[in-house]
Amino acid sequence: MVDAVLSWGLPQLRDLPWRRTRDPWAILVAEVMLQQTQVSRVLAKYAAFLQAFPAPADCSTAALGEVLQRWSGLGYPRRARNLHLAARIITQRFDGVFPRSVDELLQLPGVGSYTARAIAVFAFELPEAVVDTNIARLLARVSGRRLTPKSAQAVADELVPAEESWAWNQVLMDLGAARCRPKPLCDDCPAAPWCTWSLNGRPSPDPAIGSAGVSTAQSAFEGSDRQARGKLIARLVGGQLAVTGAAAVMDVEERRAAVLVDALIAEGLIARSTADRGDYLHLP
Repeated sequence: MVDAVLSWGLPQLRDLPWRRTRDPWAILVAEVMLQQTQVSRVLAKYAAFLQAFPAPADCSTAALGEVLQRWSGLGYPRRARNLHLAARIITQRFDGVFPRSVDELLQLPGVGSYTARAIAVFAFELPEAVVDTNIARLLARVSGRRLTPKSAQAVADELVPAEESWAWNQVLMDLGAARCRPKPLCDDCPAAPWCTWSLNGRPSPDPAIGSAGVSTAQSAFEGSDRQARGKLIARLVGGQLAVTGAAAVMDVEERRAAVLVDALIAEGLIARSTADRGDYLHLP
């Protein structure tokens, strides 16, 4: 299966900027940006962010507010805060030397099992297997059963070719995105001869549904707290705002606005200051 999948995928591997580098910082930035965010949106922000913060030291010495400004438009601002904290840990705890092992990478804020392994593979070409949503879907169907996080990782670890881990993981991602989709395109799939689910006639239920790592439908964004928080942070990118104007910016009633503002302050994503003319919100 490995040879067939690599032969299919390498000639048509998607050309993405984070695939043209082995810089672990650039790869960490990409992986954090790509969490729950479409590739097209990340492409619009990635180069400018790295131009502003080309190394962990540059990000660690910047104010969080500056990082959030560069992040604006990607959503989930906690990711930017975690990236800022990770840059500080790399600079201070690791003396600026980027950690290589999965265990060390897991010490960075916002870095879980997938991201740690992605950096180990894509930056250092270590023989690790990554399991993102596309790969998890493919692994479940090839195995013909729903997979727990532990079993999904075990299946992935078994398949990864130690000498070609970078290529294998990248190709599997593209295969999952192009062929082994939620509504699969099994014709011409290079993994079809080894796919238990396909060989058995694709019976219901699809083993990918409910397997660990396979994404499920998100709750509605319109009218959500996430949307309201995003509106406020986007407004603060342009400058400070009177506290009394927060509800109108977020398009929510006053009580809900107060709760959301307090939560954002507690998370360190915005700050509140008192001036002669009243209280103001601004980026930290």
